[in-house]
Amino acid sequence: MSMNTQGRITAPTKINYNVSKSFSGNKALEQATKLIFETGNFNKTGIDFPAAKGLEYRLGGLEQKKDIELPGLSEPEILRHYVRLSQKNYAIDLGVYPLGSCTMKHNPRLNEKIARLPGFADVHPLQPISTVQGALELMYELSNWLTKLCNMPAVALTPKAGAHGELCGMMTIRARLDADGNSHKRRVFVPESAHGTNPATAVQCGFFVDELPANDKGCIDMKVLRSKVNELGENNDIAGIMLTNPNTCGLFESEIIEISELIHSAGGYFYCDGANFNALVGRVRPGDLGVDAMHINLHKTFSTPHGGGGPGSGPTVLSEALKDFAPVPYVIKDKLGYYSLVEEIDEMSMGRLCAFHGQMGMYSRALSYLMSHGRDGLKQATEDAVLNANYILASLSDLMSPAYSGHCMHEVLFNDTFLKNTGIDTIDFAKAMIDEGYHPMTMYFPLVVHGAMLIEPTESESKYELDRFIHTMRGLAKKAKNGDVESFKSAPQYAPTKRLDETLAARKPILRYDA
Repeated sequence: MSMNTQGRITAPTKINYNVSKSFSGNKALEQATKLIFETGNFNKTGIDFPAAKGLEYRLGGLEQKKDIELPGLSEPEILRHYVRLSQKNYAIDLGVYPLGSCTMKHNPRLNEKIARLPGFADVHPLQPISTVQGALELMYELSNWLTKLCNMPAVALTPKAGAHGELCGMMTIRARLDADGNSHKRRVFVPESAHGTNPATAVQCGFFVDELPANDKGCIDMKVLRSKVNELGENNDIAGIMLTNPNTCGLFESEIIEISELIHSAGGYFYCDGANFNALVGRVRPGDLGVDAMHINLHKTFSTPHGGGGPGSGPTVLSEALKDFAPVPYVIKDKLGYYSLVEEIDEMSMGRLCAFHGQMGMYSRALSYLMSHGRDGLKQATEDAVLNANYILASLSDLMSPAYSGHCMHEVLFNDTFLKNTGIDTIDFAKAMIDEGYHPMTMYFPLVVHGAMLIEPTESESKYELDRFIHTMRGLAKKAKNGDVESFKSAPQYAPTKRLDETLAARKPILRYDA
């Protein structure tokens, strides 16, 4: 990719790759890296501690009986090993990370600096309340921001991730139903395009799932929902609905108010999956839509580190109907400005979700993000996220095939129709993106779209970066239609690891190194 004198993106310069092997195994700056089991030695160590004297184990016979069987390496060997590994990994700090439904956006370094302040980074859950007033104040302020943005009266900060937040919301709904003598209400409507955690959470909480199909516009088929509610009648078993909005297809559920009214009229509650709150912040308040419970992924919407299994945080906002059933603990503030925790489980609370409160590092990063943006900045971020997605949609629609007509929200969904009769599949297209220096988009999800390709650019990508990405995608689409099957089937060629048999790797993983 290069720029001409007018600053426009031009075709990439052709590069002649030398595929011959080097003597060292290195390829210029790409250093060959083996397992530490291959480079280390079990008989050496990078540190030298004297043997402990007078050590008495208190593990009841469960102490280590033999060597830990990890190879010894010196400090420079360890540093080089992990630096080399890091250079083989893709990251948001390296380039566009177009995963749909994951919101992989830039993490401001200000957030990281705040999270590393000793009073937040070194806090311990068993410290006396008087010594953690600053941390509790931060949690109180974060709660205030979240409830204001959602126009809902309460929030539970304890959930550790999105799925944990779903569990919190659905357990709270169940607690309210049971308290009202409605323990027979166990039917939960779930759209067929929902995140897989939605039906799993409902079943985990003792509900059963009634699936809702989508219409040709990618939204809930309202005729089916109305029919189901009417057929069940006055003595129905409807507990509620679990709905993502914008939905998993990247579309706003335009009938959201009617959906809410239908569920409430049947005596049920509206759980909203907040995974896509990044498209609503500052523009739409979920409480205004009739939402009763919604988890918020702090690690997505408010730009804390995301991926690799954590860290995550999924606070759950609650409506007036559910706030008294919130889990403990939660922070309160007295008239003198002193902060404390409510720990007692009363007869209405759904109980306790975890031993302690949650992820302090996530709280501090999220509040830093919120306060540094302010109300106007959050609104602009939302608008930019939606604008960027629609820019990609408009720029690729003539060569790729949008799954649905019209505008999208913060992510755009394509199907594999444009690859029909080319001999190239969605997975081949994704592998070719790796050779172009991009992490592939989310593939084959949502399942309701054949060969799905879900792209979320987020608000933190500039037009320059988007244009480079679009140029690459257009080039690959043209290449596929021109019949260059071999290059797609053999991709990636330039990645540190070539094409893998992912099915075999998943079914028969090699988890232990044998010399």
